[in-house]
Amino acid sequence: MQATIGDHIVIETTTLDTPRRRGEVVEVIGTGEREHYRVRWQDGHESVCFPGPDARVVPRD
Repeated sequence: MQATIGDHIVIETTTLDTPRRRGEVVEVIGTGEREHYRVRWQDGHESVCFPGPDARVVPRD
């Protein structure tokens, strides 16, 4: 997975009653296989995200 600043990361869930998470990439950290992201989530908080297989990138418009 590769994302750039401004893209959105969407984390799908397979857990019942757990909503999908969506956030905007505000920083790309690392390179190559070690790339991860600082994400501002819909609720306004930010965290460092190491996307797993349940995540996908939605390019910015």
